Amino acid sequence: MVQGTLLRTEANRRDATGRSMLSYFKWAFIVTGLGILLGAWLGWVTTGTLAGTLAIVFICAVLAVLEISLSFDNAIVNANKLKRMRPEWQRRFLTWGILIAVFGMRIVFPLLIVVIAANIGPWQAVMLAAARPEEYARITYEAQLPIAAFGGAFLMMVGLSFFFDHEKDVHWIQWLERGVAKYATIRGIEVAFVLLVTMGFSRLLEGPDVQVFFSAAVWGLLTFLLVEVIGGLLDSAQSTLGTAAKGGVGAFLYLEVLDASFSFDGVIGAFALSQNLFVIAIGLGIGAMYVRSMTIMLVEKGTLVQYRFLEHGAFYAIIALSIVMFAQSVIHVPEVVTGLGGAALIGVSLWSSRRWNRSNGVAPQQ
Repeated sequence: MVQGTLLRTEANRRDATGRSMLSYFKWAFIVTGLGILLGAWLGWVTTGTLAGTLAIVFICAVLAVLEISLSFDNAIVNANKLKRMRPEWQRRFLTWGILIAVFGMRIVFPLLIVVIAANIGPWQAVMLAAARPEEYARITYEAQLPIAAFGGAFLMMVGLSFFFDHEKDVHWIQWLERGVAKYATIRGIEVAFVLLVTMGFSRLLEGPDVQVFFSAAVWGLLTFLLVEVIGGLLDSAQSTLGTAAKGGVGAFLYLEVLDASFSFDGVIGAFALSQNLFVIAIGLGIGAMYVRSMTIMLVEKGTLVQYRFLEHGAFYAIIALSIVMFAQSVIHVPEVVTGLGGAALIGVSLWSSRRWNRSNGVAPQQ
C-alpha cells in the first residue's frame, strides 16, 4: 500500500514537471474574478456610487493579499503533511477542506464569536453584521484576547513539535536546532515551554483578563494534544480494519484545526480594513484559494524536497506568529508586520536552500 502511494506520488511529480506554475492557480484566478464581481455588486448595493463600489473592490483585493501573506507558511506546513497522506485524503482535503476554510473560518467563525460573546442567535448575528457592522466589529474585537491566546498556544505547539524531534537530521540554524533536538526525548518538554510562555504573558495582564488569557491558552494546548491523540486513534483504527494506512482521517483532522488556527489573526485583522462581514469573507476567501493552489504546487512539484530549508523557515514563521498572537494580548501588532515577518523568514530559508544546492552540486528541478 505504502509503495503504491509512493509510486503514485512520483508519477504525479513527473506529470507536474510539464505543468506551468500559472496552471496551478487556474481555480484561484476564477474565484478571484467571481469575488471581484461579487464585491462590485455588494459595493454598488451598499453605497450606490462608483467610488464606493471601487473602494469595496479595493478592500477585497487588499484582504486577499493580507490572507496570502499571512498564510504562505500555512501552505508549506500543509504541503509537508499532505505529501504523507494517501491520494484520496489529499483530494478530500483540497475539496472539502477549502469549503471548511472559506465558509467555516471566514463566515461561520466570525458569526460564532458574536453569537457566544453577545449571547444572541445565529440569525440575529447575521442581521447585526448586515445592519450594524460597527457593533458587530466591536464585539469581535472584544473577543480578541481569548482568540489570540488559544491560537498562540496551538501554533506554538505546532512549531515546537517540528524542532523537538530526535529523528530530525536536517538542520538550518545548526547550533540552535541541534541543541533543541538533543532535548527532544524529554517527555512533555514542548508542553512545559508553552505553559511557561503563557505564564510569562499572563503576568503582563491585569484583573479578569489573566484568567481569560490563561484558560484560552490551556484550551489551545489541550486542543493540539487532543487532535494528535484522536488523529492517531482514528488512523490506527482504520489501519486495523485494513481500509487505511498512515495519513488518513487523522491527518485530515489535524490540517483542518491547523487551518483554523492560521485563520484567527487574518479574520480579526480584517476588521481593521472593513467592518462588513461579507466583504471580509470575499477577500479572505480569495486569499484562501491561492493558499490552496500553492499547497498543491508544493506537493506535486516536490518543492519541499528541492529546497531543504524551506520547511524550517515556515516553522520558524509559525513560532514567530504564535509569539505575535500572544503579544497582541498586551499591544497591537500591525498585520503588515506579521505578514512581512513570516515572508522574510521563508524568503531567507529559500535563499539558504538555493545556496546549499549550489554548494553541494544539487540542481533544483524545474
